[in-house]
Order: sequence, then C-alpha cells, then structure tokens
Amino acid sequence: MKLANRYNRVNILTSIVVFAITGLIYYVVIHFILTEKLDRDLVVEENEIRQYVDTYHKLPLPASYLDQKIAYKNLSGHVPEREFLYTRYYNAKEQENEPGRSLITVVYLNGKAVEVTITKSRVESEDLVRIILLITIGITLILLLSLLLINRFVLNRLWRPFYAILNGMKSFEVARMDAIAHEDTRIDEFNELHQSVNAMAERVRRDYKELKSFTDNASHEMMTPLAVINSKLDSLLQTESFTAQQGELLADVYHATGRLSRLHQSLLLLAKIENNLIPDFQEIDLKEMVEVKGRQFQELFEKDGLSLTTDLQVVEIKMSRYLADILLNNLFSNGVRHNITGGYIRVELSSVALIMANSGKPGNIQSKIFDRFSKSADSEGMGLGLAISKQICNLYGFRISYQEENGEHIFAVYFGG
Repeated sequence: MKLANRYNRVNILTSIVVFAITGLIYYVVIHFILTEKLDRDLVVEENEIRQYVDTYHKLPLPASYLDQKIAYKNLSGHVPEREFLYTRYYNAKEQENEPGRSLITVVYLNGKAVEVTITKSRVESEDLVRIILLITIGITLILLLSLLLINRFVLNRLWRPFYAILNGMKSFEVARMDAIAHEDTRIDEFNELHQSVNAMAERVRRDYKELKSFTDNASHEMMTPLAVINSKLDSLLQTESFTAQQGELLADVYHATGRLSRLHQSLLLLAKIENNLIPDFQEIDLKEMVEVKGRQFQELFEKDGLSLTTDLQVVEIKMSRYLADILLNNLFSNGVRHNITGGYIRVELSSVALIMANSGKPGNIQSKIFDRFSKSADSEGMGLGLAISKQICNLYGFRISYQEENGEHIFAVYFGG
C-alpha cells in the first residue's frame, strides 16, 4: 500500500471517529440546553400560578393551548415531590400525540394541597435538535469529502517529486553518467533526498569505475600468464620423451590450466552480464538457434545414446545473439552432462517459454541450482553455467525455473518474466 493511500485511510477513519464522537456530544449538549430552557419556561408558568393563587386565593382556570396544557388534581393523602418528567402531549389541532415535558408541583389553597401539572410540547425543541443534527451531519460530510479530495489531489501533487526521484532510481544505470532527474519543489526534505540520492549514485559510479578498472586489469594480467603456461606446456610436451608418471603429471597440469582458463572466462562473462557491458541487442529467431544448437550437439547425443525430440514454434525475441547462444549452450550442455546413458532430451518452444527437459538421476539441489559454484558431487563442470544462464535471464527480464518431476529434470525460461 502506498504511503499516501495509507495516510488517507488513517486520516479519514480518524476524522470519522472524531466527528462521530463530537457530533454525539454536540447533540447531547444541545438537547440538554433546550431541555433546560423548556424547564425554565415551566418554572415561569409555575411561579405565575403561585402568584395568582396568592393574590386571588383561587386557582386559574385549567387551560389547553396548542403547545401548553395546565391541569389540577386535589390531593388527600401523600403529597408528591416536585419533579420534571418526559411525557406525551396531545395536539388537538394536529390530532396526534407529540413528545412533551411536564412539571408536576403542589400549591396550597385554603390549606388543601392541589397537584398542578404543567405540560409543554417538545416538538419545536425536537425539530430544532433534528435540524441542528442534520446540519452537523451535512457539514461533517462536506468536510470529509473536502478532506478526501485534498488528500487525493493536493497530497499526490506534493508527493510527485518523490515519485520522480523513485522512478529515477529504478531506471538508474551505473554505466551511464546521467544524474537522477527530479521535479522542482519547495519542500526541503525532497530536495535533500534528491541531493543525497545523486551523491550516492556518484559514489556508486566511482566504485564501479574502480571495480571495472580492476576487473579489466586483472583479466588482462591473468590471461597473459595463462597463455604463457599453456605455451610452455605445449613446448615442453614436444621437446623430449617423458616417463608415464611424468606424462600423467604434465597432463594434470595441462588440465588444471585449461580449467583455470575456462573459470577465468566464465567469471569475466558474469561480470560483463551483471554490468550490462555486452551492447549486442537485436531481434533473433530463437527457433532457428535451437535447431542449430541441436545439430551442434548431435555427436554428443550419439556418443551417450541420447534421443532429442523437439516441438518448436517460430519465436522472435530481442536480445544479444551472443548471450542467446551462451544460454542455449549452457542448457544443452547441462542436459547432456546430467543425463543417463540411453536417456532423452525434450525441447519445447512457444511464445510463452522455452522448456528443456531431460532424463537423469534424482537430485536435491533445487533451491541452490542457480547459485555460483553449485553443482552435484559427480559433476565435472565448474558450477557457473546455470548461474550465467540466470544472469542472462535477469538482464532481459526473463524468468528461469527448475523442477524435478518423476525423474525428469525440467528447465523453463519464461519470456514474460
């Protein structure tokens, strides 16, 4: 989830909770204030009745108005306490019961207690509270909508420089000297982030140049002594006769030197692929390359009694022909090297994937098979072929996978990533 969306969600939820709580408190307070006002009006009516009784020594006539009603009741026993009650008020004009508020009090006339009930309608108060509540809800919804729109557009615009820097970092290539682009902004944090990112990119480029220089120099310096060793060994083998033991020792040295040379070339190729230093990029016919590679390995197939079956569709992809040849060569070599006598190799090519399956001994290295120098105990390789294949696929956004099913080893290169 993006930071802006997370912030919007938290902000909106917090605002809804705060508005709901404050709205409830506002409703209770307004309701309390209006009830208090209604009670004061009832007390005013009570005082007027008491003054009338004190002045004229009789009760006012019972009255029934649109919003007020006064009733009397003679008391002979227990005298109730003065109290305010929520009650129902019958509106004769509307002919319906309405919410009301009553004050029950006692006045004394000629030494006798008379219960006085003063009832007022609460319709106007309830309508006022309802109107205030609706206005409050409307204002709350408008504020939430405004907050949502502000967060959606204003915050997105504020975060635009950050995403520009992020996109620049995603497309950053160490071999290029371009600075990471950004949008002009008055936000200090984004300007500081851009400066820090460019400073980091400059340090990475400087380290890359030093590493590339070291790799080139080391490669050049290693190739020279390896060539000298091979040349001297060739000359030594041609100068005089050796004993069988000396010949075996020289053969071991020759074999180790060749292995060291191939290891050097493989590591150098890995470095070039990882740093995207192979500029060859063209549209190639992968079906044709698979067919050619199959013919090149035909002698090895016949030597081990392997059968090759293919199901190839015409597929054109954009990549380096040199790296495509290395990828196919590694997959075919792996299929031959880790096969069994009289086994098979099956190749399928479609617009979705290149699948190469072969018979072989069961293994248990699925999680590390693409790691460098990862190989089985009986393998004569260096353990770099599949690592190179993995790097080639990563370079072009392909995805390579391996699985073993029923004694069949299956490698799949998915062109869509």
